[in-house]
Amino acid sequence: MGYDFKEIENKWQAYWADQQTFKVSNHSEKPKFYILDMFPYPSGAGLHVGHPLGYIASDIYARFKRHKGFNVLHPQGYDSFGLPAEQYAIQTGQHPAKTTQDNISRYRTQLDQMGFSFDWSREVRTSSPDFYKWTQWIFLLLFDHYYCKDTDKALSITSLINRFEKEGNVNINAVCDVKIEPFSAAEWLAYEDSQQQEILLGYRLTYLSDAEVNWCAELGTVLANDEIINGVSERGGYPVTKKKMKQWSMRISAYSERLLSGLEHLDWPESLKEMQRNWIGKSIGAKVFFEIEGSDKKIEVFTTRPDTIFGVTFMTLAPELDLVQEIVQPNQKKAVDSYIKETQQRTQRERMADVKNITGVFTGAYAVHPLTGDKIPIWIGDYVLADYGTGAVMAVPCGDQRDYDFAKHFDIPITNIFKDVSVAEEAHTDKVNTIIAHSDFLNGLSYKEAMVRAIDVLEEKAAGVGTINYKLRDAVFSRQRYWGEPIPIYYKNGMPQALTLEDLPLNLPDVENYLPTPEGAPPLGNAVNWAWNEKERRIEANTAIDHTTIFPLELNTMPGWAGSSWYFYRYMDAQNPDVFVGDEAKNYWQDVDLYLGGSEHATGHLLYSRFWQKFLFDLDLLPVEEYAKKLINQGMILGTSAFVYRKPGTQTYVSKDLLSPEITCEPIRVDVSLVNASDELDVEGLKKWQPQFAEAEFEYSKGILKVGREVEKMSKSKYNVVNPDEICEQYGADTLRMYEMFLGPLEQAKPWNTAGMSGVHNFLRKFWKLFHQEDTFLVTDTVPDKKALKILHETIKKVTEDIESFSFNTCVSSFMICVNELTSMDCHSLEVLKPLTILLSPFAPHISEELWQKLGHTESIVEAPFPVFDESFLVEEEKNYPVSFNGKMRFTLSLSLALDKEAIQEAVLGYPRTQEYLEGKSPKKWIIVPNKIINIVF
Repeated sequence: MGYDFKEIENKWQAYWADQQTFKVSNHSEKPKFYILDMFPYPSGAGLHVGHPLGYIASDIYARFKRHKGFNVLHPQGYDSFGLPAEQYAIQTGQHPAKTTQDNISRYRTQLDQMGFSFDWSREVRTSSPDFYKWTQWIFLLLFDHYYCKDTDKALSITSLINRFEKEGNVNINAVCDVKIEPFSAAEWLAYEDSQQQEILLGYRLTYLSDAEVNWCAELGTVLANDEIINGVSERGGYPVTKKKMKQWSMRISAYSERLLSGLEHLDWPESLKEMQRNWIGKSIGAKVFFEIEGSDKKIEVFTTRPDTIFGVTFMTLAPELDLVQEIVQPNQKKAVDSYIKETQQRTQRERMADVKNITGVFTGAYAVHPLTGDKIPIWIGDYVLADYGTGAVMAVPCGDQRDYDFAKHFDIPITNIFKDVSVAEEAHTDKVNTIIAHSDFLNGLSYKEAMVRAIDVLEEKAAGVGTINYKLRDAVFSRQRYWGEPIPIYYKNGMPQALTLEDLPLNLPDVENYLPTPEGAPPLGNAVNWAWNEKERRIEANTAIDHTTIFPLELNTMPGWAGSSWYFYRYMDAQNPDVFVGDEAKNYWQDVDLYLGGSEHATGHLLYSRFWQKFLFDLDLLPVEEYAKKLINQGMILGTSAFVYRKPGTQTYVSKDLLSPEITCEPIRVDVSLVNASDELDVEGLKKWQPQFAEAEFEYSKGILKVGREVEKMSKSKYNVVNPDEICEQYGADTLRMYEMFLGPLEQAKPWNTAGMSGVHNFLRKFWKLFHQEDTFLVTDTVPDKKALKILHETIKKVTEDIESFSFNTCVSSFMICVNELTSMDCHSLEVLKPLTILLSPFAPHISEELWQKLGHTESIVEAPFPVFDESFLVEEEKNYPVSFNGKMRFTLSLSLALDKEAIQEAVLGYPRTQEYLEGKSPKKWIIVPNKIINIVF
């Protein structure tokens, strides 16, 4: 009987589905283990072979843990809101829900054929109203809470209002908008409702405000910083500009310190934790207040070097700050406005990265030094960003190279405040061995001493305060697109009003046009029925809006990261209609034990989800403050792209082996499916592939056109994608699973090479043949010899250790060595093959299930106890000694390790070949090292 992998894999995939083999309960006497993959966005292209890498690794570990006696939760779902489906809807008019459903069906088929042990009864989709009802509810909770610094946690807005009514806000120690002025209880009670609502927005953890955002006109939406790569949108590569808009934001900055300190307790990759540390960007320093000459305004700056306060010779403001227009002098307004317009054309990343071009404009205004009273010119410069710190810099050119270069370029004075240091050529940036000079009461002090003294004096004069600053900015939450969660807010007298849990889900309405409205409103502005009846608590037609009982609903939708910030808890209790996760489920599962996904989510999903986790923990809605104990970032499977070479100005393509250094040909990508393992291109197939090649001419020899190759990211746009469906059809899912693991260490990038599949496939055939010879089943109850048991237990030991350390590539190597040795021994013993089948089953579950059944088992192999390594089988009883004569090794002799030296001599002398080499002579000396060597000197 041959290894018919297609029949076997279809059989067992159907069995697992019918029997619901991987369905798991929320209560068990077994220890729990929750293993999770970052769920996929279901794109129209389907999965390529790079996508399943993490899923295969997690599935191996999930199956391993089941064998080890754990109650394993291993769910899967879809991050199904996203821009691609909306862009497709704009192009075709097809509703994104239809496109998404089609794509999910495709993904499900692909995932099932790879034998993943997912509990599909817990599937979630972020675009399902049953799911996003709870995403909307969490939004409302954030809207209804503020961050109290005294308790270091989120508290209800109701409790804040109670304090305002009793004592005003003077003694409130909370994270809030810097523009909020102090008020008394009497003043609060005298405010109109709209004034009170405006103040409360300055405290709420999700709030509406005018914000400068990253605007992508091509996508018609705002983008978060982590959605921008090298100045263009991550999706589509479109230009991104700065724009002021009224936006919903999340006050993630309130959790900066907790997000930072919490990293110390996580078993996550250090490189990823460092990325989050840098993104949060903690700095210790001081806020310094500079009055503005002729104005009641002040400039607030944050500096990590208050010790250099006497070296300030100018101020630089971010061009986009509102304050600029308030202080600019008439004779400088034209230049300032022109510069601001130029700055708006550049992204933050471009501005920060450009250290060569020095630009700026003097506003004509002056600040007043808080300690000396000197006039300080106020400039604007695009190297200062409005949303970093306060958007203002106290420039100390003697101690900061960028300030130094700016001062030199615009001929601004440079005051040297460092003892015995020259700043004639460059700034002095070393603070360790620095003594302050020309700085009044700071003279002679070291950096650390001057820091403390400067802050003390600034606080005494009410000109500053010691503080900690974080680079982490609040997260813009609005998106001007259709295919996302509706924000559960309506507007009454221009102020946002929250829906209630009973009103949810606020379902996404149908629209005929997925583009913004002619007036520039988001796509939801095209909805006919998108108004809220406050009295009846239901949606009404827009024409019914009367601003008395029926009000307009929010037109923006939530960002792609909203649903992914909490989905891992919905898996615990996916069918619960009453709560986002029930007490029994969350108290049993607690958190994710192992999370697998890409490091590209370090400052996006993995940060936002930690923020929501901490917030829900503050409300006693979740049992732990961090949701994932251990995180592994799987590496990327790289594609091997193929290129043909086009002669300049022609439609002639040249084989790589005919390229000439005299002519520079342009490399053109071609689909790798048209290229064989020898890098030979199917020219006729290429002509049919794209119109540009139909009438092209080709230069090649002996009927072979060779392509060039380059290893790079696997991507549809690079035509280097390999479809796993084709691999499963040709080699089987078990081969695909083992080959992806065999490619190299899980965390590293590795190139794909389909030609390597045959080696793994041959291994599985060889494993099958240990059980069969044609139609004969070979497995017997014969007691195996000691060598076979030794090989088995060496493999058990190595594979168990390697699975625990996620070294799956070396597991595959161990299996190959083991099967090769057992084959050479012609071993068909049940005592060896039964545990070996269990050992292999996490990696190759289909063939293992089939062989398990053939061994007489009626239950699935899934929960069979994992083999246990027995060290006694590895104890050596004999040694194959190398026997040398006068230092030259002549033969080997197997002897018992129990023999002493005299017994070894006797055994060697009694061996026939010994006399042959002694040539009738007697040994003069024996050199015997037990368990190592034997040397006879004669």
